[in-house]
Order: sequence, then structure tokens, then C-alpha cells
Amino acid sequence: MNESFILNFTPTGMIPTKEMTPYVPVSVSEIVDNVLEANDIGITMVHLHARDPITHVPTYKKEEYAKIIEGIRKHAPELVICISLSGRDFGELEQRGDPLLLEDELKPDMGSLTLSSLNFNKTASVNAPDMIMSLANMMMEKGIVPELEVFDIGMINYAKYLEKKGLITPPYYFNLLFGNIACSQANLLHAGVMINDLPKDSFWSLAGIGNEQLKMNSLSLAFGGGVRVGIEDNIWYDSARTKLAKNSELLERVHVIAQANERNVMSPKTFRKKMNLQIGNGKYGRL
Repeated sequence: MNESFILNFTPTGMIPTKEMTPYVPVSVSEIVDNVLEANDIGITMVHLHARDPITHVPTYKKEEYAKIIEGIRKHAPELVICISLSGRDFGELEQRGDPLLLEDELKPDMGSLTLSSLNFNKTASVNAPDMIMSLANMMMEKGIVPELEVFDIGMINYAKYLEKKGLITPPYYFNLLFGNIACSQANLLHAGVMINDLPKDSFWSLAGIGNEQLKMNSLSLAFGGGVRVGIEDNIWYDSARTKLAKNSELLERVHVIAQANERNVMSPKTFRKKMNLQIGNGKYGRL
């Protein structure tokens, strides 16, 4: 086998609803079950979004994240867990940073950090400089590793700025996301330029929005990167949009493509070592 790859599982996100697809997990039990099934299939890490238990709309509340993390770690204590700190629905630092206050066996290993503001089809994700730096500083103080989310090459430059400020330190993990209407598109030139511009000591995964998910996952597996995959980024299994996807189906397809490229999924244990994370099994976050 060639070098193993990071498989970052994104089961829920903020947009998919039960009206859009019955397969999106929104309750605590559904999310936990999806993640444990994914763990059995083979993943490196999970990128979690919590939902309100009544309305199922996205929530920032640490209490809801705690329920999910507890359920996962009861059966998968080594799995690397990243929680969302998204600015799409929440604008205050006290809201966005709330899940970072979890501690001990509920402490997340990582937290998402989008490196600039951007527009989606119908909404904006506002990430002002002071917000980005404040979240980065909170994670630094608490030993939680940023999952650096990049939609354009300028965001990589901002990561280097944060590095100079001492607000992030290597090794780094980047999600490079392609196909959003106002950001880098899913083509070889955009991907190559962004990968080439990453700072030293960076691990990376490619993601595609909507129909671009399979394309970017396949490209990354062929050229040595990791994969971000799940219903968060695409609810459909096929490009004709005739079949709604289950998370398990999206993961199993990645495994098939990986096998064809003679690559295997990086274990959470290996990823923990590479990212200077604690060993899991009750010890979480950066060493």
C-alpha cells in the first residue's frame, strides 16, 4: 500500500434537513449511530455539527455537543473528534466558542476554523479577523487543534499570518473545499495552486460541494491527499441526482476508490501521533 490517507467524515452539517433527505442524522442518537457505523467502515476523524433536540436547527451549545461526544467515545475512544465553530448562523464569540469549554473526556481534539468570510448560495459565513484570532487563541490556550478550513487561496495566506502571530503552530491540518459558488472551483489548477501554497508540516484533505464531492475526493486519493466526505457536503449519491446518499454509502465508495489507488485509511492512532494529539482513551486534545 502507498501512504495512508486521512478520511474526515462529515455526517450532518448545517444545511441538510429531514425534508431534503431522510438519511441526514440530526438527533444525538442518529449522529452517534452514523459515526459509529463510519468508524466500523474505517475513518480517521469526524467533523461534528450539533442540532437542537426539538427543532433540529443547528446549535452551538456545548451541552448538545457533549451528548454526541459522550456517545461516540463510549464505543470509539480513539476516534479524533472535531467540533464545528461555524459563523454561518452564530455571530458572537461566546456562542461560537462555547463547545471549546468542554473538558476532560468530553474535550474535542479539534475545532473548525474558517480563515475568512465567504458567501454561500443564499447565506454568508462571517469570519472577521478578530473572531478568527480569538477562536484561534482560545484553542491554543485549551490545547485544541484548529481544523483549518479553506475555500480560497487567500485563506491559506491568512493561515501563514496566524502562524507569524503565534496563534497556530504546526503540524497543521487543512480542509480545502472546492465548488462553492463564490470561492475556488473544482478544477486541477485551483487545487494545485492551493496545495502548493500550504505551509510546511501540513496535512490536507480535498472536499467538493454538491456534485463536486466525488470529483475532488477521487482527485485527492489519486494524488496523495486526504478526503473529506459526507452528507454535509452532498446529499446525493449520483450526479444525476436520482438517488439520495446514505453516509455509509459515501464512505464505502471512498474505500473502493482508495483500494484502486492502493491507499489505506489512516488510523486515528496514527493521525494522533502525526498531529501531536494525545492518545485518546480518556486523554484528548494536543499534547
